Amino acid sequence: MQVSLPPNGGVVPVRTGVWSAHQPHRRSDEVTAEAVRVVEIRGALLRLRRATGLPVAFGGLVEPGRPQVRISELSGTATAALRSLAVSSGSGLGGKAVALARPCAVTDYSSSRHISHEYDIPVAAEGIRSVLAVPVVVRRRVRGVLYGALRSAQPLGDRALGAAVAVARDVERTLILRDEAWELLTATGRVPLDGATARPCGGPETGAGTGAWEQVREAHAALRALAPRITDPVLRADLLAACGLLAAPRPAEGPALAPRELDVLSWVAAGATNAAVGERLGLRPETVKGYLRSAMRKLGAHTRGEAVTAARRAGLLP
Repeated sequence: MQVSLPPNGGVVPVRTGVWSAHQPHRRSDEVTAEAVRVVEIRGALLRLRRATGLPVAFGGLVEPGRPQVRISELSGTATAALRSLAVSSGSGLGGKAVALARPCAVTDYSSSRHISHEYDIPVAAEGIRSVLAVPVVVRRRVRGVLYGALRSAQPLGDRALGAAVAVARDVERTLILRDEAWELLTATGRVPLDGATARPCGGPETGAGTGAWEQVREAHAALRALAPRITDPVLRADLLAACGLLAAPRPAEGPALAPRELDVLSWVAAGATNAAVGERLGLRPETVKGYLRSAMRKLGAHTRGEAVTAARRAGLLP
């Protein structure tokens, strides 16, 4: 028996042509971005197990230029049978979830008549029976698949499916934010080189588009505002690290601001009033003023504008 939820949160199913075989040679920054996404899948599997109560979870990302998902991350497994398994679109349970761009589940994998059985051997080697597969869909493209499984053949139920879908939606939102940050880094010449540092290649003062830089600053403020709401400490640290890449390299010695002071100043730099900053950060206007005064004192500034300028020179803001 197959159980499936409604289409992937309203996302239009993947259409023919989404798999492009003509991919340019991957640069080091692209490899780094892919590694970050793999880390996100790893964290998502832990969240999926906690949310669904399923003892086994595994998953991976779509391989660039290929119509398949590579299972790269395992959680709660007893063997390595599923590691590095390449799941083609339309094949098996995960491949069907990819092709339909919606969650699917089977009560007994090996005997299900609703999926093909190319992967029965590694599935049997791991000893799993009931399995669900949820695609991660970003901008109408399947980017990966999350699986959850039981070692006994029993219906998984709507609660487990719903919880798994919620985890996938979190991954989708995170990937969208990271994609947007990466695009902004690329547009402004701040792509991390060799996966470590960012080299600024221009800005408003050196000829880069003012509009693009305003987008960078708004994105920086929005990402910092999102960070406190992320419960996963690794993911939160990754997001704040991405924020740091949007700013210029910091000098060896310089002023340091508390996280909330920097949050407030990020929105001030984007042109927000104290009331607007408070609304975005969930703070009272008086609290916003307090953080702003503290930041101004540390930066040796007497006005909001001076504080923003000093923070940019110190590499604290883009």
